[in-house]
Amino acid sequence: MSGKPLKKNFNITGLCLSDRHYMVNTEDKLAQIKKLVDDGDYFIMNRSRQYGKTTTLRLLASYLKEEYIVIFLDFQKMDHTKFETGQTFSQAFAEYFVKTVNNRRNPVEGLDEGVLEKLRAGACTNPAFSQMELFGCLIDLCDTAEKPVVLMIDEVDSATNNQVFLDFLAQLRAYYLERDITPTFHSVILAGVHDIRNLKRKIRPNEDHRINSPWNIATPFTVDMSLAEKGIEGMLVEYEGEHHTGMDVGTVAKEIRDYTSGYPYLVSLICKTIDEELQGEEGRLKGSAAWSAEGVSEAVKRIAMRQNTLFDSLTKRIKDYPELRRILNIILFQGRSFSYTGLNESLRMAETLGFIKEKNGKAVIANRIFEIVLYNLFTSEEETQSLSYDAGSLMKNRFIGDGKLNMELILAKFVEHFHDVYSDKDEAFVEKQGRKLFLMYLKPIINGVGNYYVEAETRDALRTDIIVDYLGQKYVVELKIWHGEKYNEDGEKQLAEYLDRHRLKEGYLLTFNFNKQKETGVKRVPYEDKMLIEAMV
Repeated sequence: MSGKPLKKNFNITGLCLSDRHYMVNTEDKLAQIKKLVDDGDYFIMNRSRQYGKTTTLRLLASYLKEEYIVIFLDFQKMDHTKFETGQTFSQAFAEYFVKTVNNRRNPVEGLDEGVLEKLRAGACTNPAFSQMELFGCLIDLCDTAEKPVVLMIDEVDSATNNQVFLDFLAQLRAYYLERDITPTFHSVILAGVHDIRNLKRKIRPNEDHRINSPWNIATPFTVDMSLAEKGIEGMLVEYEGEHHTGMDVGTVAKEIRDYTSGYPYLVSLICKTIDEELQGEEGRLKGSAAWSAEGVSEAVKRIAMRQNTLFDSLTKRIKDYPELRRILNIILFQGRSFSYTGLNESLRMAETLGFIKEKNGKAVIANRIFEIVLYNLFTSEEETQSLSYDAGSLMKNRFIGDGKLNMELILAKFVEHFHDVYSDKDEAFVEKQGRKLFLMYLKPIINGVGNYYVEAETRDALRTDIIVDYLGQKYVVELKIWHGEKYNEDGEKQLAEYLDRHRLKEGYLLTFNFNKQKETGVKRVPYEDKMLIEAMV
């Protein structure tokens, strides 16, 4: 049926289609995954929710079809009752397999019709049709196929909590191990959030959960599925070619990448927010100003304030896992770093769920947007009991003029507030809570208009750089613990270098000093061609 072509948009729900949605070209990633398939590897593509797994699998199926017969199944289409027994699963799997091959719109060619009929008939008429019979038919299909057969199964998480699925994996594993003498699938790709190589199951009724490895044949999947800056730029070039906004494509792509670290859902969500909300909207940002660094910041602010399926999933996990909450709090507010290791179950879970990533051997928050959302979440839970939040809220109007923040005054008033309320607290309290207290003070001042994030590269137990973005203006505030004059001079040098990166001439230092002879207050310190405003509490 012909007709007017659909207008493209940025998609944040379900499968992305190149004729309907603006998409990043991921052919380089498909080539890397194909190398695993060419090598005959079995592997699981485990990434956090809404990371583009299904879209990648669909594109991969098309990418492989010249050399392979690809069977693409989705376990979400098999309800939980189909996993109750080996027989019900085998029958449902066989029926689903045959329907997929015979799909009228996209039939799979190259499989023996006689064997397919045997598979269909066995599932429908044989009351004893089990996984043994199922795999007998699948082996025959692989043996008679015109090309090597690749099996893809999406959403395997929906099936992992039962013995039948483990038995299915065990069958795949058994035939993989003897594939030199028995025909079987050339490659098997499973996709889901969790790494099913480390499933917990009950070996027998009434036993404790134990770790089982039914998928220990799997090759590690190390392909970086995040969207690169160049890829985002290419997508924006296509958009710009159709809409002619006048944007600086390179600048916008860099800003989006910096905020998202290439998380596919977040990339699309920023673009969608700019396209559908900011572009042409009455108000401060008009026309090409929407597609700008300031527009990206505005989109991020709106996104961080709202609910969406990804954030809902993240917050639910935090409520379910107290240890996860503890780790995130320590990273965010205390600046402590954790050496990254996949052997630490809590860190592994945090990475699987998308909260953290490995960077230079350390566990860091996965992206700036997650940082903003997590800071908002943790501080909002304490707002009603926070004296710092109340103090910042009461003085909010004094800190804003002509659409700009008076950060020097904010620091001065925070010093007074800290001295009045927390001067009797010990060093351990301030080291753990100092950063949080300042962020609680700052939050009501910028809330609803600006946002802030912490620069992961400079965060440690002694130093944290906070970047405040308010109506397109950036303010860099370095928080640090006093460790002598030499360390303070090094901090000034580091801040000046960091200001150069952001093309700023003014920066701010907030130092927590436990020396009884300290001189509290705020002073202005010229440094080369810059002005540093230093506050000490």
